[in-house]
Amino acid sequence: MKQTYCTNHLRSMADTLELLGGKWKLLIMSLLHSESPMRFSEIERAIGGITPRMLSKELKELEQNELVERRVYPTMPVSVDYRLTDYGRSLDTVLTALGDWGRNHRRRIMQPAVAR
Repeated sequence: MKQTYCTNHLRSMADTLELLGGKWKLLIMSLLHSESPMRFSEIERAIGGITPRMLSKELKELEQNELVERRVYPTMPVSVDYRLTDYGRSLDTVLTALGDWGRNHRRRIMQPAVAR
């Protein structure tokens, strides 16, 4: 029984890492978690260091996996924005927990070893 749980759990973790892994997806999700909706250029500027081509690729993958919604408005020129879907918002607690952990980790690593 424990072997089956462990195998299923590892498979689930691998699926999650496959979907959200890499350098940019969690940053995009976290940004849209707090700033949704956003235009492409706003996301690009806020993240910094991501190329337009990579941002486009990551947004498409997040959209295909139903985590991000792309809305097109019939304006002249056409306006497009991105926002988390309700399904994407189901990761809110995970994104918050990762951010909290990262803040605590940075604080721990930055303080002198004597204080630990």
